Amino acid sequence: MTKIKKFVHDELTGWKVWEISWLVFACITITTLSIYWGDNVLGIVSATTGVACVICTGKGKLSAYIFGVINIFLYAIIAFQAKYYGEVMLNILYYFPLQFYGFYIWSKNLNPTTKEVVKKKMTIKGFLLLLVGVALTTLVYGLGLKKLGGSLPFVDAFSTTISVVAMIVSIKMYAEQWILWIAVNVVTIYMWGYAFFVQGSESVATLMMWSVYLCNAIIMLIKWYKESSSLKKENVQ
Repeated sequence: MTKIKKFVHDELTGWKVWEISWLVFACITITTLSIYWGDNVLGIVSATTGVACVICTGKGKLSAYIFGVINIFLYAIIAFQAKYYGEVMLNILYYFPLQFYGFYIWSKNLNPTTKEVVKKKMTIKGFLLLLVGVALTTLVYGLGLKKLGGSLPFVDAFSTTISVVAMIVSIKMYAEQWILWIAVNVVTIYMWGYAFFVQGSESVATLMMWSVYLCNAIIMLIKWYKESSSLKKENVQ
């Protein structure tokens, strides 16, 4: 019980007013509009835990992975119902197990003062090599999907590849993860927007969840670059 209390205390430590306001605003907005547009409880819980996950990730808190486990499981159910089977496999076979690995890695790299994960930046060379790897993998994977007769094979290949890479970069605590997540969010918003506006599905909470993800990724990109730069200066001094 003592460990649980300490964990909760650490997770609640160090939040700024704007961060709390952003979390509350995002969750309330998604819940209110989802109820208005008739989304179900599953979609609303999935969306709110997803938002909590990405905002806690941006804050560098371990609870991000707890919210992540809940969100991924529920989101996989929603994606299955929408027949987005690629999303189902990506979440259950990849994202879900990595939540536990990510929790372990982050727990070993917490700043003892802030109780947040230590934030880092990649070198320009390292990030460029990463982008080249993403491009080549997308090309090869896309050609394979095209031979299988897949719909929009290269878009599908890009979405899957960059999602896989972004998760690894996130666990490694690099600020560049947010650039990758922005790309993931744009592609996924298009997909769920099509499902809601064209196919008439009741996935408005999921659509809004990904829209909040996009806004959050832009905010956190700036935050992580500032904090990682400050940490680098302190280490030099």
